[in-house]
Amino acid sequence: MKFMKLGSKPDSFQAEGNSIRYVATELATDIIVNVGDIKFYLHKFPLLSKSAHLQNLVTIANGESSDEVEISDIPGGSSAFEICAKYCYGMTVTLNAYNVVAARCAAEYLGMHETIEKGNLIYKIDVFLSSSIFHSWKDSIIVLQTTRSLLPLSEELKVTSHCIHAVATKACVDVSKVNWSYSYNRRKLPEENGNDPNFNGLRNRLVPKDWWVEDLCELEIGLYKRVLITIQTKGTLSDEVIGEGLKAYAYRRLPGFSKGMIQCGDAAKYRSTVDTIVCLLPAERGSVPCNFLLKILKAAIYVDLGDAIKGQLIRRIGQQLEEASVHDLLIHAGEGENMMYDVDAVKKMVEEFLMRDQIAEMESEEGHEVQEIRKPGILSDASKLIVAKLIDGYLAEIAKDPNLPLLKFVELAEMVSGISRPAHDALYRAVDMYLKEHPGISKSERKRICKLMDCKKLSVDACMHAVQNDRLPLRVVVQVLFFEQVRAAASSGSSTPDLPKSIRDLNNGSQRSSRSANTNTEGDWDAVATAEELKALKEEVASLRLANGRNGVDKAVNNKMRGMLKSKILTKLWSSKGEKGENSGSDSSESLGSANMEEAKSTPSRNIRHSVS
Repeated sequence: MKFMKLGSKPDSFQAEGNSIRYVATELATDIIVNVGDIKFYLHKFPLLSKSAHLQNLVTIANGESSDEVEISDIPGGSSAFEICAKYCYGMTVTLNAYNVVAARCAAEYLGMHETIEKGNLIYKIDVFLSSSIFHSWKDSIIVLQTTRSLLPLSEELKVTSHCIHAVATKACVDVSKVNWSYSYNRRKLPEENGNDPNFNGLRNRLVPKDWWVEDLCELEIGLYKRVLITIQTKGTLSDEVIGEGLKAYAYRRLPGFSKGMIQCGDAAKYRSTVDTIVCLLPAERGSVPCNFLLKILKAAIYVDLGDAIKGQLIRRIGQQLEEASVHDLLIHAGEGENMMYDVDAVKKMVEEFLMRDQIAEMESEEGHEVQEIRKPGILSDASKLIVAKLIDGYLAEIAKDPNLPLLKFVELAEMVSGISRPAHDALYRAVDMYLKEHPGISKSERKRICKLMDCKKLSVDACMHAVQNDRLPLRVVVQVLFFEQVRAAASSGSSTPDLPKSIRDLNNGSQRSSRSANTNTEGDWDAVATAEELKALKEEVASLRLANGRNGVDKAVNNKMRGMLKSKILTKLWSSKGEKGENSGSDSSESLGSANMEEAKSTPSRNIRHSVS
């Protein structure tokens, strides 16, 4: 830390209790200076020779036949006045980053200018600031912190603005010219602790571009904002580095922010901090991580920044939604809402994400002709697949909410239904979880949610789970068995087995127009097998696993499926349809097997209770 010593005489200021200060000298004091609750017993001559303000006060006091003067409003209080008084006496005074601004403001208040005495205190402090303090990174930050308690005089004297400029300039210096070491906020590297056996004494490690971000976290939000704006104005640092600075500040200043929720009952206390961070976010897409934006969104909702800022953050999140995780998207619903999570906010994010892939139309006028230029979507297949998996995982989480309306679940699932996915296991988990948590839904609702998944896209493990799942309509179980049998036949190179005509019609009907087809009754979708039939099926599957082992399960199961397709269960189901005079393939255009939705496996929820096995 930089410091400056003034004066050469021994410090002879002494204290008597907590309210009296005096100079130990043979000469009797002839003036009493009251600074707040403290009385200073001093001498007129050394003070008046350097302070214009004290000259005026003493003149007034003499006219009133008094030897006391009042300066209770001096900046920095009694400690700053004592520094100035010692300087007047020529006593040794040490100025440093912690007291120099208070001394500068007190000297200004006392009028210790060059017009009173050449080389007065104001001049010496200004030289110290410009030649030493503002050239030191850490001292500049300390000084900047002290200016806040000395407003408005520190602003009027431009000390604050000079500090901000000094700090911002140093942050923007090329890293090759930075003489940097870890501050007390950072953990030291092994070579700095002397614990690295390979350290040869040379510090050839590169200085990181964001070397300054944690040091600035010590600033209160108002000063931090001014420093960041000055840094951004200079335009030498990338938006990613600015984003790192904002991220570090949020983690330091907002308790619980790392967990996605501010852990403090006083929301108003942190409103300005969250608002400032949002305002300072760089405009460039990807300059800050998506999970950071989602945490800021949750904080903005908590401190009630309003719908405008919430919408702004949602749009930014949607532009890089492929970076998010399921946990990040679990935004708690606002007060008064019955649902656990804010599903509408996630829907808006998905809408924003998909908008990036829409065809853009540009019109350019050449002479009198107008040409239309179409640009293809900018989203990669990988990004879209990641988002589809993300939403599938999110659906599995929100499905546990007993108050979640089916419409919100279905609408969100349908938003990503056009994204090609090779498997639908994750969506099956979400549908199964919803059926478990909402057993009282109607037949039409059960039909609608089951149509979200494509039975052709279920893995072998998912199929094994589905055929034993008594929450699924029997029609869905039948289709799972059918497609698994077709897949087994295709993999073995054999022809598709001789299947009942009603089942063939069910799947071949997917190529027909839904407008020309009759509608199946909802009873077929809600039909369930008898308890004995389901129990027998489960026991047979379990025995196959035990008898054949994992390697032989698939073949045995496939043979069993072939028999089941001709079993009494299917005969009973489809013969009942014939007695009603219905076309068994009439609703095939709406069947699960005809859905055009595909899906990649997403990471299953930690709380899923019916894992695929």
